[in-house]
Amino acid sequence: MRLLFLAALRPHTGNAVTARRVRDHLEAAGHVCILKDAFDFNSPSEIADLLRAEALDAALALHLYRGGRLLQGHGIPFGIIFGGTDLNEDVNQGEKNQVMGKVLEEARFAVAFTESMKEMARLQWPHAQGKIYVQSQGIATAPNTAFSWHTFLQRAEIKQSTDNLHVFLLICGLRPVKDPLYLVDAFAEWHQEEPNVYMVIIGPEVDPVFTREVKAKVKRSTGVRLIPEMPQDELHAVVKNSFALVNSSVSEGMSAAILEAMDLEVPVLARDIPGNAAVVKHEVTGLLFSDPQEFVQLAKRLVRDPALEKDIVANGRRYVREHHSWQVERDTYQRLVRTLEGSPEDLG
Repeated sequence: MRLLFLAALRPHTGNAVTARRVRDHLEAAGHVCILKDAFDFNSPSEIADLLRAEALDAALALHLYRGGRLLQGHGIPFGIIFGGTDLNEDVNQGEKNQVMGKVLEEARFAVAFTESMKEMARLQWPHAQGKIYVQSQGIATAPNTAFSWHTFLQRAEIKQSTDNLHVFLLICGLRPVKDPLYLVDAFAEWHQEEPNVYMVIIGPEVDPVFTREVKAKVKRSTGVRLIPEMPQDELHAVVKNSFALVNSSVSEGMSAAILEAMDLEVPVLARDIPGNAAVVKHEVTGLLFSDPQEFVQLAKRLVRDPALEKDIVANGRRYVREHHSWQVERDTYQRLVRTLEGSPEDLG
């Protein structure tokens, strides 16, 4: 089949990474998958022109409102993948809620990353419950083997022998919802006590105004560094060499960075919010903190308790292998896309 796949493709964001991974799954099954940024289209008529020009048979959208509403009314079969903000935010706006309900009526299937996302959708749109499937994000990591940790530390102006160095890594796009400054003051204070601990923030400059604020704050904070975004394989190498991965977001769907750290056998310290608590079980697959002071307490405990670190790493890796299999994700999407072939009557 020739498929159109609509998603928000802002570079280095979770949605863009997910969309490219799903596209790879579909192309591996022999489909032609044309991935387009939903933000490049203003109306369904522009989509109609594209469908004709590319002779497309079916479609897929990541995000029920942003992508899904553009696929309505063209007479081609399509499926939906919930993004996160469609269920967490857009659902509370009456008009968007109605539009999303109509999109689900027309969709042949919808995929939620978690049981709780499926339940939220089922409560909003009971008519769709028979077509919603749960498929967690599949994780596959591939650190760049030629990556030089020493060069990275020099670039970050971290002048330390690597023996006793503890780098806490925060990966996020620089925007308020990711709250990268949440821990900065507490961390800088800790660094003054223990100069071998550093916090490194890596990510794209998503919100220009907020980015200026982050840069100014980091510049004034000892032991905290800000590094521009980098290619995925190099980022995975940085994670692998770090002491721990940190997530301080205010809101999170399903953090790929947390799951990738688990896969790379690096302990995770995450802010205690529903999206993080769905994958991080406190003192089992990671550590959850409720405020900056608790973060520092738990980070110190992790540094001083190698047995705890070892257990968390082993449990985290096992959790990812069992619940976030890349192969299982591939099988699910390849199976669901087959339901877009033929007429709805053929599905029974």
